[in-house]
Amino acid sequence: MKRKVCVVVASRANYGRIKYVMRAVQQHPDLELQLIVGASTLLERYGRSVDIIRREGFEPDRSIFYVVEGETPLTQAKSTGLGIVELSTAFQDLQPDMVVTVADRYETMSSAIAASYMNIPLVHVQGGEVSGNIDDRVRHAITKLADIHFPCTEQSRERLIRMGEDEHRVFNHGCPAMDVIANEDTSIDNEIMAGYGGVGTSIDWTRPYILMVQHPVTTSYGDGMNQVMETLHALCEFPGHQKVVLWPNSDAGSEDVAKGIRVFRERGEASGFHFYRNFSPEDYVRVLANAKACVGNSSSFIREGSFLGVPAVVVGDRQRNREHGGNVVFADYTQASVKDAIERQLAARAYEHDSLFGFGDAGRKIADTLATIDLNYQKSNSY
Repeated sequence: MKRKVCVVVASRANYGRIKYVMRAVQQHPDLELQLIVGASTLLERYGRSVDIIRREGFEPDRSIFYVVEGETPLTQAKSTGLGIVELSTAFQDLQPDMVVTVADRYETMSSAIAASYMNIPLVHVQGGEVSGNIDDRVRHAITKLADIHFPCTEQSRERLIRMGEDEHRVFNHGCPAMDVIANEDTSIDNEIMAGYGGVGTSIDWTRPYILMVQHPVTTSYGDGMNQVMETLHALCEFPGHQKVVLWPNSDAGSEDVAKGIRVFRERGEASGFHFYRNFSPEDYVRVLANAKACVGNSSSFIREGSFLGVPAVVVGDRQRNREHGGNVVFADYTQASVKDAIERQLAARAYEHDSLFGFGDAGRKIADTLATIDLNYQKSNSY
């Protein structure tokens, strides 16, 4: 009998991270893919990733709304609780043999708690990392709930073992996000990128551009508007480059960051800027791969950016402690600091490929492991 592998995708970033695992599970003779989509993947304001998911051949078994509007610490906590309630019902209906959850967001915490209390083996991808924000605490809490671990670097694997996880259930197959790069053509042109809409100055994808993705930082809630304005004003000092800006994710403080972008645009300062809600994983990789530099605090600048050798400016403390390749420089939340870092990265032009986060074959290896690993396991600390 095939093992039923239930993957929970609850944000646009989650999908890009786990897509090739889903594909490998779907194609594996001993596995059956179950898919739950929820939270911001269903919301228009965040680009409705569910539409992309369906176009790419994945039909959800359940679609669950569990984002409480407001993007505050209160609503983030309530969304986590609502996710537990709704996901536990879905797990009861689907009866999976295991649940796969990704990374360190509040939606990930919901799926981890629900699966754990229902005695469903929990699979965690991207554990063992260190960063800033509340993500560290969430990530490590999920590690202690999880039964099977797929960290993305050797340092992360070793950290999980030091945290008391059984080394025979911790596998460094690399980050599945690298599979998108390894299996896709990263060239870009205006025809490929047509149809994404957005607002602002039209982008000619054959000309130089800088990519900006800046999310809120939960632990400095209330500062998002000022933080993003500093970055936007720094970008204004590079009139020779177009600016491609993605709207922030749904963390607490998202509305502050979005307000900063709107105010900046409405003041007439956004000449040369275009603002997008979302891209497919493949098209996002194209945008990232062909940028002259990327600026903000997305972990993709560190993961995919290192694999591609794209110059990255990481702003603030959301990713401050994360393991990274040589493509990254850090900047403070000031216009001058961001401007200086962008100048240095534009001068660098490009970096060598770095396989820190894997070789682009993680999806297949993870699926093979899920097909054979012992699921009758009573977890205990292995200090």
